Amino acid sequence: MNRVRTPKPDAIFPWQPDELSGARPARLMNFVDGKWLETKKYRKVVDPLSGEPFIEMPDTSEKELAPFIQSLARCPRYGLHNPIMNVERYLMYGQISEKLADFLRSGEGENYFTRLIQRVMPKDTQQCRNEVTVTATFLENFSGDQVRFLAKGQTTPGNHLGQEAIDYRWPHGPVAVVTPFNFPMEIMALQTMGALYMGNKPVLKQATITSIVAEAFVRLLLHCGMPAQDLLLIHCSGQVMEKLVADPVTQFTQFTGSTSVAERLLELTKGKCRIEDAGFDWKIVGPNAIPSMIELVAAQCDMDAYAASGQKCSAQSLLAVHENWVKLGLLARIAELAAKRSIRDLTIGPVLTWTNEMIEEHIDKLLRIKGAKMQFGGKRLKRHSIPSCYGSFEPTAVFIPLKSIPPHVDLATTELFGPLQVITTWETKDDLKLLLNICNSMEHHLTAGVVDNDPDFLNNVLGQTVNGTTYAGIRARTTGAPQWHFFGPCGHPAAAGIGTIEAIKNVWSLNRTIIKDTNALSWNA
Repeated sequence: MNRVRTPKPDAIFPWQPDELSGARPARLMNFVDGKWLETKKYRKVVDPLSGEPFIEMPDTSEKELAPFIQSLARCPRYGLHNPIMNVERYLMYGQISEKLADFLRSGEGENYFTRLIQRVMPKDTQQCRNEVTVTATFLENFSGDQVRFLAKGQTTPGNHLGQEAIDYRWPHGPVAVVTPFNFPMEIMALQTMGALYMGNKPVLKQATITSIVAEAFVRLLLHCGMPAQDLLLIHCSGQVMEKLVADPVTQFTQFTGSTSVAERLLELTKGKCRIEDAGFDWKIVGPNAIPSMIELVAAQCDMDAYAASGQKCSAQSLLAVHENWVKLGLLARIAELAAKRSIRDLTIGPVLTWTNEMIEEHIDKLLRIKGAKMQFGGKRLKRHSIPSCYGSFEPTAVFIPLKSIPPHVDLATTELFGPLQVITTWETKDDLKLLLNICNSMEHHLTAGVVDNDPDFLNNVLGQTVNGTTYAGIRARTTGAPQWHFFGPCGHPAAAGIGTIEAIKNVWSLNRTIIKDTNALSWNA
């Protein structure tokens, strides 16, 4: 089959990543009812690497929310499509997904989004490219007939002839998608497409500094055939978005981001919200040390803690290493790998939500805990132009003795969204019991890693913990979030997931049961 030639990026997007500057800033726009709209006020977004303003983002006010509310209100409670109405739209979105994937798989499309991500969320090129690759694979997974299969239901025989119960996956209707800065394409695209697949009409809000990526994706969606009335895009502050999600017209909100905001949204929406919030994610390295695996385990620990400058919701925040691995030099090797990270290749870079002063204050508090010491790092980056509104800190680890953690567990397990981890060591069964109590006492349970190949040890730890996405085995990590397995927290009834059929169905649809009873007579053979 001959495919339509993939368009050039400049035929779709009004700005190119490497042309963004103070002299040529990207001027973003809201999207409502098929129209791109400006606002009365704009705010300047600065380049995280230079401090130069390079994006002008609409600063939408509460008084400018009326068109969004009115547009959402025009979406029926039963959605834009469902298993009984407008069913052809399932196939339509399978076709749209195919076109989106084709663009992202093209060299120019992949390079465009890779570079755009890097301009607003500076991380090394491979980390940015991985987002584009995961998104493309996800879209391929839901091409063709796969969107309609998301709405697959089931039937149950009734009590007599003509009676049966039919379970349907039903959309929420008008919804909101609020996505974070750290994965500006992957999380935004996967959750937005999940909402659209199931028949919802979403209003999308991306974090301020990375909202250009969301607008670029919406423009690509329109180019690939999405009906203009299916989605809204808003650029605004968190306070303004709160007003929109709290409005009775918004039936459901999916939020990915900080724990404090997640908890507030649960209150504002009266529970009509699914969250993937932050997590103080832990990794336990077991007793069965394998000398030949030291490099692999060390490299994964370094990647989990410091890739994207530690700004992953799944970043390794607590590393508990058995003494057998310490004797092999695991901690020393992690320190060596961390020291190789550089601002030049963005393997370490700006910290977008913590300043240097905030980071240093937190480290000072950790070092006051009995027996705590600086394992490695602890200094500000040098020779860079990162503005002072962002952090610029080298990969850092603070060692805290295991038995000193429980009296200070809240402090020791406070997530710093940057290149910092807490390291401890353990040796005995009693140590492991204490360690598991610490892990389970945390409020949020997103990811975890259990590094060992012994099935008894793995089952012991896995059976006594609750983290939603847990990697187990000698290659275990804490970060990953690909498109082929469920990713999300556990331990909270409002926990959201991402990426898989089950995640999309559970987050973006509801169960509706219709009992059909059509036969007025009872026939005997």
